[in-house]
Amino acid sequence: MIPKTFKEVIDLGDGREISIETGKLAKQAHGSVVVRSGNCMLLCTVVSNYKQSDVDFLPLTVDYREKFAASGRYPGGFFKREARPSDGEILTMRLVDRVLRPLFPKDYHAETQVMIQLMSHDDDVMPDAMAGLAASAAIQLSDFPFECAISEVRVGRVDGEFIINPTRAQLEESDLDMVIGASEDSVMMVEGEMKEISEEEMADAIKFAHEAIKKQVAAQHRLADAFGRKEVREYETAREDEELEKKIHDMAYDKVYAVAKAGSAKHERSAAFSEIKEDIVNSFSEEEQEEYNGLISKYYAKAEKAAIRDLTLNEGVRLDGRKTDEIRPIWCEVDYLPSTHGSSIFTRGETQALATVTLGTSREANQIDMPSFEGEETFYLHYNFPPFSTGEARPIRGTSRREIGHGNLAQRALKGMIPADCPYTVRIVSEILESNGSSSMATVCAGTMALMDAGVQIKKPVSGIAMGLITDTESGKYAVLSDILGDEDHLGDMDFKVTGTADGITACQMDIKVKGLSYEILVNALKQARGGRLHILDKLNETIAQPNDSVKAHAPKMVTTTIANEYIGALIGPGGKVIQELQKATKTTIVINEDPVTEEGIVEILGTDQAGIDAVLAKIDSITFKPQVGSVYEVKVIKMLDFGAVVEYKEAPGNEVLLHVSELAWERTENVSDVVNMGDEFDVKYMGTDPRTRKEKVSRKALLPKPEGYKERPPRSDRDRGGDRNKRPHSKQRRD
Repeated sequence: MIPKTFKEVIDLGDGREISIETGKLAKQAHGSVVVRSGNCMLLCTVVSNYKQSDVDFLPLTVDYREKFAASGRYPGGFFKREARPSDGEILTMRLVDRVLRPLFPKDYHAETQVMIQLMSHDDDVMPDAMAGLAASAAIQLSDFPFECAISEVRVGRVDGEFIINPTRAQLEESDLDMVIGASEDSVMMVEGEMKEISEEEMADAIKFAHEAIKKQVAAQHRLADAFGRKEVREYETAREDEELEKKIHDMAYDKVYAVAKAGSAKHERSAAFSEIKEDIVNSFSEEEQEEYNGLISKYYAKAEKAAIRDLTLNEGVRLDGRKTDEIRPIWCEVDYLPSTHGSSIFTRGETQALATVTLGTSREANQIDMPSFEGEETFYLHYNFPPFSTGEARPIRGTSRREIGHGNLAQRALKGMIPADCPYTVRIVSEILESNGSSSMATVCAGTMALMDAGVQIKKPVSGIAMGLITDTESGKYAVLSDILGDEDHLGDMDFKVTGTADGITACQMDIKVKGLSYEILVNALKQARGGRLHILDKLNETIAQPNDSVKAHAPKMVTTTIANEYIGALIGPGGKVIQELQKATKTTIVINEDPVTEEGIVEILGTDQAGIDAVLAKIDSITFKPQVGSVYEVKVIKMLDFGAVVEYKEAPGNEVLLHVSELAWERTENVSDVVNMGDEFDVKYMGTDPRTRKEKVSRKALLPKPEGYKERPPRSDRDRGGDRNKRPHSKQRRD
């Protein structure tokens, strides 16, 4: 029996559309949809256990995977099976998770899984832009307690025109690449990179995306209505006690307010808050503490948050005593590590990043192998966040999703400033040594200085800042916080990170928690962020104003040259013998890439010793040397023969040619040694290739004046050489 299916179509304009279909696949999941655009198809399923978990948070897993079969390919490597998710897949998971998680009730703690799979790939469709739509549409068909439908879209801009979900080719020409997540009435998440755009342009891009999202949300509602909406499941809600909440609020509020207003350091402040909480807990008997079972801590945290927010809104004072637009003290240093190719330290308040730069050849490029994209990165950044940076001891289980996300944000902030003609593959590693507020933005600043210290000729320095927003809908008050602390990260209604040069924004990441945030407030917040960015940029410029003129003495120098494809084999040699011996002798690294467009070989030479690099270039010149007819070249005698001398071109060592005895001098030469000897150096004229012998010919005598009375001998005729070879008798006839 053919299952009944339900389908809705969303018009993207310019002939493109997205369809959402349900009823055919994965019907045992609590909700499932297939989202399609062109030949790109995503299957999304959602399942949530009916029993609450024994944890005080939502155990939500968002999993996004791209199947290699979707693009008719095999997984790379020895094991032909998809394994751990790639960085690209993890970044898509984070984009979806950040929008979905806040929309579940705070007291909903059932194990929940959202699984999104790329089942069919289309080169003209970027699937990650539809992952949020697929997840929300599947949830709308379930019975989950979920606040409202959402969607996500990518926005590009080509020739001044915004485009929803651009192709990868369009994105190459775009001056921005942003993913926006929103509900029908509120923008919730923004992430992207830009080519130094203004705050107003960024707000316009968000508005444009929101209009498209509204259409996608409406399509989800139509699909859910046609399919038949399910009643929201019942679950064990968290216990509430209004009387207890008021009691704890009255006990904690004023004390917290006073501590917050004192503007103490992180550890002192944390100790003071812990003491207030402990006193409140101890004011209840053991029986009461057991009866309230977590409510005391919950209501204390709520009172603490209210007090700190009110302090900032009412008095413009923050936890550490700063004003709302004030940046913490900054100190920087470059060239700290003696053996790295570039290094820097950036410290802002209690956040510190140590960045290193490593320079390499194209062989060190980061290879990207995904079903939806194959390519390589010649600039990439890795971010590490060890537990000691926050004074904690916790298990180390490989690179976390957070580390991948923060590293990607910093990489996007800086990559537009790497010049197109940079010959190196560049890797930045950021080690977070202390953290109390936006280590990713500290990474951007440290990365900028490390690049300049390494001698990478970046176009402009980039700085970054983390911002916060506190609003009061009743009074209309709001406060934008520059350079937020770790504690402030959880208190505000919007947390956003902005990076840029003095001329515009290069990357951003926003999580907006308040509904219906006005674009006026958003633009004001972005403009305050610009002031903070420029302040930090001044501090970077005080430390290192411009990139060093050259790489460090111990860092590899890179020289790139091209050779015709016909010479690549000679440079490599049989079994790689020539290039291996050359690398060993010159202490260099040589990489050869063939350019199919120009049909040339691109040779990269990497070495710390300039003499070694020069030796490689000389060898390449020797291999590719091609003398021109009529040109004069200096040669050296390297071998004596009865019928001439073997000479080597001085400008192309290793290239030899025979100087025949007849070309030594105008006079008849009986012995070669009468004219030249081993080691003699002189000029010869290149005469081209002898048509009879098909060998190259050079002449010494062509550069000498003819002796007085010299007469040219007439050229020998065929008869003089023994007659016409075709008419000469066979050997038997001659014997007869």
